[in-house]
Amino acid sequence: MYKILFLVGSMNQTTQMHKIARELPGMDCWFSQTYSDSWMAQILIKRTEILDNTILSGQFKRNTDQYLRDHHLQVDYEGKLNTYDMVFHCTDMVLPKALLKSKTVWIQEGMVDPFTWKSALVKKMGLPLWMTNDTSLNGTSNGCDLYFVGSQGYKEHFAKLGTEASKIFVTGMPNYDDVKRFLQNDFPHKGYVMVATSDIRETARKDNRIEFIQDCVRIASGRPLLFKLHPNERVDRASEEIRAHTPSDTLIFSRGNTNEMIANSVELITQYSTVVYIGMALGLPVHSYFNLEELRTLCPIQNNGRSAKAIAKICSDFLDFKEEKSNFVRQYHSVQECPDLALEKI
Repeated sequence: MYKILFLVGSMNQTTQMHKIARELPGMDCWFSQTYSDSWMAQILIKRTEILDNTILSGQFKRNTDQYLRDHHLQVDYEGKLNTYDMVFHCTDMVLPKALLKSKTVWIQEGMVDPFTWKSALVKKMGLPLWMTNDTSLNGTSNGCDLYFVGSQGYKEHFAKLGTEASKIFVTGMPNYDDVKRFLQNDFPHKGYVMVATSDIRETARKDNRIEFIQDCVRIASGRPLLFKLHPNERVDRASEEIRAHTPSDTLIFSRGNTNEMIANSVELITQYSTVVYIGMALGLPVHSYFNLEELRTLCPIQNNGRSAKAIAKICSDFLDFKEEKSNFVRQYHSVQECPDLALEKI
């Protein structure tokens, strides 16, 4: 029986890894919050709150720990209890050296932040990728053996920024590959303009939130508004700002199923949020800080929820592969060029 470790982070990353684990019956699956073996990161986590808004610490870790307990999943924080045959990573900006002895795979879980001058500086100087304090370099380290992405557009994006194209498989993303299922829900509100905010300020970036809220009111043009706050946001501050600059009937949620809220909306406004893809796939008018034409080229493929199964099938084959690890992608070359063929192999 193969032992597998899933490194998780946000709730989206965690639920996605759990879906893949379910497609690996007979495997001995364990879970750990993503961690860093960098002495610098460890000091920052223990002595400061600087990394509390990242998946290494803070609320993200507390929420994930609770999810793992609630679902009775085996936990091995920092992978110290077992020797693993394969490790699944939700970020390759942090790759603990001890885990690189195993076969490694990276799973895309959503949109990545914009590539900025800071991203370029970190890359050029060879600094740890997590020092960008955002996700702009996630998927670009080329440090894992296999990479699984949501679309051909994302494959080209990650290859352009440093990951070897032959390692990248276009399978779709498990949490974004069957958005029509969200249309069947019991969320009580309908017919509103939906606003999904981002944790821009919490990750030390500039955000003119008041101007953004006023733009949302303008776009809504008298229609009811519903704001869904990012899980990493300061709820009190964000709620106070929204109430001060929107009509009195505006709805504000800090929890709940964002995708179902989008499915019941008539228009979607986002900042830097992966959920813009939910709106696009459902055919809603959408707004984003990203270029919409570019987003359409990146939009995750829809395959009726088969991404987790596709990823699990390829990883099972990789586990059984006894030759040099680098030879595996050559064997799967035709599959990685065509996501439909990858799914047909299941």
